[in-house]
Amino acid sequence: MTAIAPGFRQPGLVGWRSAAAGALGGIALLGWYLGIIMLAQGPSHALEQFAADAPFVLAVILGFGTQIALFLELRRTAARHRRGAAMTAASTGTSTAAMLACCAHHVADVLPLIGVSAAAVFLDTYKLPLLVLGLAMNALGVAVLWRELRRARAACAIADRVA
Repeated sequence: MTAIAPGFRQPGLVGWRSAAAGALGGIALLGWYLGIIMLAQGPSHALEQFAADAPFVLAVILGFGTQIALFLELRRTAARHRRGAAMTAASTGTSTAAMLACCAHHVADVLPLIGVSAAAVFLDTYKLPLLVLGLAMNALGVAVLWRELRRARAACAIADRVA
């Protein structure tokens, strides 16, 4: 019997609170994405852009929500077993970098409004490479958080067996 995560029926799954927070984070990111485009170019263009970029946008949203769920689960596991300030901090940096990289191309929608047209043209020109980079960083963030969560749970299981 272990006290790693009461309520888990299958190893490797996150708790319902972490999953719900991840889903809410994904929905919030979708709202942010649509909101920026609506602000810059109107609601009809936002829907057209979403339809055009749906595979990329949905992958980024899924990765973002997954990172939130894994991060919260890692934090919960670490707090429950008093082991994890450094582990959580290390994962946060990668996760933050992935989130920033995945959304950088949307800055191009707002830059003309603040008079930075050259940067808007640059970001629009390199939208696809930035999306691919964002997806790669997102995948890296998920992989790092998953690995850290597995390590934390394994360390906690060992500590519980010893105790």
